[in-house]
Amino acid sequence: MALPDPISVPLPPLPGQDPNTPWPKTVWPSGPVPEGLDLEALLDEAFDEEGPCRTTNAVVVIHKGRLIAERYAGVREFFDRDPEPVDATTPLISWSMAKSMLQTLLFTYVDEGVFSLDEPLDVPEWKQPGDPRAAITLGEMLAMRDGLDFNEEYDDSKPSDAIAMLFGEGKPDVAHYAASRPLRHAPGTAYSYSSGTTNIISGALRRHLGGELAYREALRDRLFQPLHMDSALPGFDEAGTFIGSSYVHATAQDFARFGLCLLRGGIMDGKQVLSASGIEAARTPLSRDEDGLYYSSQFWVRGDDYGTFAAQGFEGQSISVSPALDLVLVRLGRTDVERFMELRNWRWKVIDAFGAAQK
Repeated sequence: MALPDPISVPLPPLPGQDPNTPWPKTVWPSGPVPEGLDLEALLDEAFDEEGPCRTTNAVVVIHKGRLIAERYAGVREFFDRDPEPVDATTPLISWSMAKSMLQTLLFTYVDEGVFSLDEPLDVPEWKQPGDPRAAITLGEMLAMRDGLDFNEEYDDSKPSDAIAMLFGEGKPDVAHYAASRPLRHAPGTAYSYSSGTTNIISGALRRHLGGELAYREALRDRLFQPLHMDSALPGFDEAGTFIGSSYVHATAQDFARFGLCLLRGGIMDGKQVLSASGIEAARTPLSRDEDGLYYSSQFWVRGDDYGTFAAQGFEGQSISVSPALDLVLVRLGRTDVERFMELRNWRWKVIDAFGAAQK
């Protein structure tokens, strides 16, 4: 489909929770599949091991605040023990969906005046007099317009900074590794997706909070516990920084709880627990990548009439939120990057099927 200019992308209202629908504190309320929607066939397509979406481990569909479908398959693999079958209780990796979770936590501090989108972050590596990186604002970093020279790719054409940061020399202190990269573009002038940028932000939040213990408590008290994401487990490096680029493990249902709170404008269980301004930033497109996809503030935006925005991660992890359809679609698995667009098209096919059923 042709994508409109970012400034014209519609932002439909975020729907409220029906008072007759319980909040999913420990158990999701169930609901019916819309009449005329063959959701089972769409799930069959996602879980087809000969199809383009392979391998899918979990799909959860939330419509009007109710769980209307879920399916699991495959195994969770470990380095030190046998694989375990995936089911509703299995914590699965977020990869870059963690970026979106960090954004929602960070915006609670923006709302409190701790950080400003229009001001630079206090980054120790940028304190030398005349360092041009010291002018990079938080808003530019959230939008991936910081200008740092960071190679996110995982191919052999150029050494991958993302791999070095997560698995190599940068692993003990991911924020320091990323902040040590030079500028490639003037800040604010170019979009370039970077996991390193997210970890620089996370490092700044750790310094504000005072260390790893306080950071873990903030994630628990301001994000996971209010959303009833009881399975959520964030990953930290040796320096005590939440690796916000990549590491949250949670069940598919708990990832759906995050999606529902986004859909409800930051409200969960009748309380404002996530920043409304952060969610507006999440669903407002700012840039387009080489594939024509919109990026906002640590989230992706489809640009459709349903106002769909999404947390997305490596190997096809996704939490898609469609306000006009009152829909949350979670898909977790291990799909090769070569099939990314086909998997994306499957997600959009599901969303469009709900749109057709609503007409």
